[in-house]
Amino acid sequence: MNLIRCSNKTAALLCVVALLATAGTASAFSVSAEGVPTETAVDEEVSVTYTIDDPFTDAPNEWTLAGSTELQEVSWTVTVLRAGSQVSQETYGDQSFEQDLEIDNNGDQVRVELVGTTPAISNYTYDPAQDYQVASLSRISGSNEDEFRNDTVHHYTEESQSARQAIDDAQAAIDEAGGNENAEELVSSAISSYENGNFQNAQDLAGQAENQAQQAQQSAQTQQTLLLVGGGLVVLLLLVGGGYYAYTQMSEDEYSKL
Repeated sequence: MNLIRCSNKTAALLCVVALLATAGTASAFSVSAEGVPTETAVDEEVSVTYTIDDPFTDAPNEWTLAGSTELQEVSWTVTVLRAGSQVSQETYGDQSFEQDLEIDNNGDQVRVELVGTTPAISNYTYDPAQDYQVASLSRISGSNEDEFRNDTVHHYTEESQSARQAIDDAQAAIDEAGGNENAEELVSSAISSYENGNFQNAQDLAGQAENQAQQAQQSAQTQQTLLLVGGGLVVLLLLVGGGYYAYTQMSEDEYSKL
């Protein structure tokens, strides 16, 4: 009976220890994001929301929230909440902002809403694809700055997207054909044209590369078919010849017996 009571007390104590350990690690500085796109067209509107939970856990009691973006026509809305209720809200209209936060008069969550339009492209690159900074968020304390979020996104125009797709299609055709030197040279030229902003020429060169790769693949398939047919004919002739030889031998044997 005493052993059972002791066992129950031990189990209860372990449960309490586990709950305390969980409570001690459940709360931590973290940031999440909603609405970050994978790619956007130039001048397309972008709307992103970042949520910072427990901003003063594992962090200084006073620090400055800094944000920057390459979006145009920008609006930042920074809302501080405590237990879901709004404590304060500030709005900024520049591409960067700073806001001081303190543990004594700020809450347990900071929400950063960012709205802007996709910037123009100054430098086209195929691989890696050109991108822009949607947002960078940092925590500044004294002379220390810790960037805890940085999102970059591919941006494009209708013409650049069409040229990129043509190059992708050409490369896929080359890979399917098992490689083709002439087609690969055309793709390299298409990429150079793309990165120089000559999208029509890039699309034309990529189309030529795709056609060459497809023709090479068809030619290889035709040759393979002819080889298979030729091999089949050889086998058939050997079978027919062997059968005829066997037949003549049998006929000669029967004649000699007579």
